[in-house]
Amino acid sequence: MERAAVPFPLHRDDPLHPPAEYAGLLDGPPVRVLMPDGAEHWMVSRLADVRAVLADPRLSAVDTRPNFPQVLPLPAVPGALSFLRMDDPEHARLRRTLTAEFTVRRVGLLRPGIAETAETLLDAMIEQGPPADLVSAFALPLPSLVICRLLGVPYADHDFFQDRSAESIRLDVALDEAVAAFGELAAYLDGLVAEKVREPTDDLLGRVARRVRSGELGHAEAVAMARLLLLAGHETTANMIGLGTFTLLRHPDELARLRADPALVRPAVEEMLRYLTIVHRGTQRVAREDIEVGGVTIEAGEGVVVALAAADRDPGAFADPDVFDPARPPGHHVAFGFGAHQCIGQTLARVEMEIAFARMLDRLPGLALACEPAEIRFRDSVVYGLHALPVTW
Repeated sequence: MERAAVPFPLHRDDPLHPPAEYAGLLDGPPVRVLMPDGAEHWMVSRLADVRAVLADPRLSAVDTRPNFPQVLPLPAVPGALSFLRMDDPEHARLRRTLTAEFTVRRVGLLRPGIAETAETLLDAMIEQGPPADLVSAFALPLPSLVICRLLGVPYADHDFFQDRSAESIRLDVALDEAVAAFGELAAYLDGLVAEKVREPTDDLLGRVARRVRSGELGHAEAVAMARLLLLAGHETTANMIGLGTFTLLRHPDELARLRADPALVRPAVEEMLRYLTIVHRGTQRVAREDIEVGGVTIEAGEGVVVALAAADRDPGAFADPDVFDPARPPGHHVAFGFGAHQCIGQTLARVEMEIAFARMLDRLPGLALACEPAEIRFRDSVVYGLHALPVTW
């Protein structure tokens, strides 16, 4: 008997674990899911299937194609998320523009500045005294300051772009509110790029602006690129720092291990990425031709939801996947995606997280929750996280 479509999105019973229904899907083939708009698509959840889908050029990332699974509340706008929602060769052309900006060597040069920023924020937190909201005092401003300096975005405008970017990807607001927030952020970046085209600066957007002046990039392409980098550059890392801290506080034995052995911070960051997988609604594709995945045929024109959070708890790929183990040997998680569209800023995100946790654990030896765990409010957004994290030390 054919299985009924699974309602999507699925919801968490525990804030530190993906929806329980995923466990029952990880030992079988892809299933059909029913979206809020009434459309039915395939969903892949096993790690091997997820990696196969994300690496296969026969599946398109273009969200304006018919039957593309829509998760964001925004209407599909061509190029709205730059090369994230493009296929090759356009995807490769735009991505190459930024490749040199995020190499291991280039990001390594940013380490001293990131560490100094972390220390300054912790100094201010400590001087103010407990309790404090770790999100607003540390987790959010650290990556925001870093991405502003990297891009050449005035940090004086951070309240505006943080609010507008967060509003545009929330799933619990009216469509017109999300669209308005998206439009305001786009207008802001349109003006900033135009300003840098007139007077190029020595920063990432300044270098992008030079490509606009030379005719290598269009103005709209540069604005979309700026929007993607600004949005992804602070939303994801900020939520990982906040949620990762909450995870450590809910696992006191593992927190003690990290304090006793700072060398564990790097593998602990990888484990947080796998365990939390904050792009918790996954990513989406649509088939350009028939393709077999996990024993089923996905026909041309059918949409595919790629359940990253499920894949990173696949017992066929990770031993005891529901256990948070900071010493877990590095695996092949898909928290940053996989294939040609894998997150271009992942090296920067890792460095920011490593520095953030190392400095925070050193400077705040008595770090603890300043409220009951049940009082923490989690964000219903495309990027999973928490609104605030009251802590003491």
